[in-house]
Order: sequence, then structure tokens, then C-alpha cells
Amino acid sequence: MLLNGLPNIGPVTIRRLLDAFGPDPRRILEANVDELKAVKGVSSKIAGLLSDPLKHFDLEFEKRKLSEMGGDFVDHLSDEYPELLRKIYDSPVGLYRLGSFSLRKNQVAIAIVGSRRTSMYGQRIARQFAQRLASMGVCVVSGLARGIDTVAHEGALDAGGDTIAVLGNGLDIVYPPENLELYRRLREKGAIFSEFTLGRRADRQTFPMRNRIVSGICDGVLVVESDVNGGSMITARFAAEQGRQVYAIPGRIDQASSRGCHALIKDGAMMVTGVEDILDDLRHLSDLFPSTVQEGVEIETQKETSKNVFAEIKSAEGRKILKLLENDDALGLDEISDATGLPLPVVSAQLMMLELNRVVIKQLDGSFLINRGG
Repeated sequence: MLLNGLPNIGPVTIRRLLDAFGPDPRRILEANVDELKAVKGVSSKIAGLLSDPLKHFDLEFEKRKLSEMGGDFVDHLSDEYPELLRKIYDSPVGLYRLGSFSLRKNQVAIAIVGSRRTSMYGQRIARQFAQRLASMGVCVVSGLARGIDTVAHEGALDAGGDTIAVLGNGLDIVYPPENLELYRRLREKGAIFSEFTLGRRADRQTFPMRNRIVSGICDGVLVVESDVNGGSMITARFAAEQGRQVYAIPGRIDQASSRGCHALIKDGAMMVTGVEDILDDLRHLSDLFPSTVQEGVEIETQKETSKNVFAEIKSAEGRKILKLLENDDALGLDEISDATGLPLPVVSAQLMMLELNRVVIKQLDGSFLINRGG
């Protein structure tokens, strides 16, 4: 934590120091100035910081404040440090964490990222993918930003699955502030990570640094919506450089929020039109899906899921509504009433029962979808 908290020393310099002195950071802090300056990129100023670190970072105050928050610091030697992240060259020497969740051994993780100014289509797709992936044991990773990040975390939580948020600021700052309730859900049911010291506010430097961790934790990155200059494109670039698979959702050719995804597809990203595309691509990791993707066992399809749910609905009206929604169309009350011929009061009552039983999900715009997360 002390090495991570010193000013003007970035992750690449820390990596060089670890390569020179070994994985135990204490050896770096015990080295003399001449030994430190012999490492590439270590200036006299940096060597001075390292030779008297407690003068430049109040370690005891940081530890006390983190403990009061109920957080901890997962260092790069810990078994709870994400294994894939450990393998990238500029991995952080440690991560601040809220929540007790850590990736299980060999658990697959997929980042779902996209625009902050997203369409309802983008939100619906991100939520669906997050729910399906989370329900199959995949950890959904994102950045707690507005838009796609928010609905990705919500979808995973609604499915009862695992999700990690990586922040571009200190753990003690909720940004954006409207995600306070989601922040609370994540610390209770998932985890929140940050490499930044407490009190550090987000800026143009911290977000790209955050993005390399989002991709570094994961086996692949799914970009749902993004303009060509969006932050998600930075995450996709990091993913490609780190040897991760990049997935992209196609969109309308006349929408700016689709340009980034289309550019990624042109550049070799895998075009995705369903969750099965991702699962099929990750089939070489079949031993990492012990309950869903084993040799000789097919992945449960959306149609099979809806058949199982359909069988549990007793009322004829509820079965009729579920039949209409089984193609994953998001429909409002009027649309369902028109398509089924059922009166609005009946549709409203049936949907309320289906929602209470977690069979369907009501979206922010008032439309309804089948809950693929169960």
C-alpha cells in the first residue's frame, strides 16, 4: 500500500523495480539510493521518495481510514488478486477493495462496457447479456459509469450473479453520485476495486488507467455501444494489447453510438448477436464452466429457458404473455394488450405477478422482458 501510494511513481516504474528487486516490495523500500537509481526509469527524485517513503505518504492514516470503511488492500502476492491481471506488465501492485468477493479460481470474467449516453436498445442489450452471463457463472466486470456500465452491473446483480466494479477514483468517492444505491449493492453482493488512494478524484489520467484494469481482469471485453472516440474504445485497445478477445454489438449505421462498435468489427473484433456467440468462443475454456459448458453437455438456450419458465406459469393469461415475450422483445403494456387481445387491467395484473415471481423484469422505460437470470 505504501509503494502504491507514493506520488509520481506509476505502475510501469513499480514493475521495473519489482523485476529488479523481486516480488516483495519491502526489498525496494530497503534499497539505497544508488541501487534504486540503477533501475531503468528511476530518477534521483523517485529514488529519494523510495528511500524515505513515510515522509510522503501517511500509511497509518490510510490503513485506518480504509478499515473504517470496511475495505481491504489486496496486494499482488495475494491469492485473492485477480490471476489474469497479475499477468499484464503494468498491473497495479495492489488493489483497494470493498466487498468480500474475489474471482474464484478459473472463473471466467467478461467486461461489458459502452457509452455513457446510451440508447434504450443499448441498455436492454447490456442488461440481457449481463443477466445471461452472470446466471451461467461468468463474472461481469465494468466501471460503474453512467449508461452501459450501470445496467451491466444491475443485470448481473438482478440475476444473482457475480460482478466487479473498477473505479477511476478512490473507493471513498461515489462517482457518478446517482449510482450510490448501486455502489451499496456492489459492496454487499459483489466487489468494488480501485488502484487509487482514498480521496483521489477522477481525472483524464485515472480513467484510462482504470480501463486497463477492467480489461486486464477479464477473458474478454464486450463493447455494446460506443462512438469512435469513446472511453470504451480505450478499454478495447487495452484488451487487444493484453491478448484478450474483443466482442462488439452491431448497431444502426446512422447512429453515432454504433460507430465505435462497427470500427472494432472492421478491425477484427468478433461481431456478437447473442450470448451464445461469446460462450462458443470461450468453449476452449470449457473446464472453467463446470456447471454449464462441459464436454457432451449443451449450453441451455434461451428457448429452453423460456420453456422451463413457461411450464411453471399456471394462468392462461400469464402463459399467453410469456409466449409473446419469449423472443426477448421488450414490450410495453399497450403493446402486450394489443398483441394478446387481453384487457389492460388483466395484462397489468399478470405482469405484476410475473414480476413478483422474477419471471419478467420491468425496465426503466416501463417495458417488460423475460428474466433470463432466473
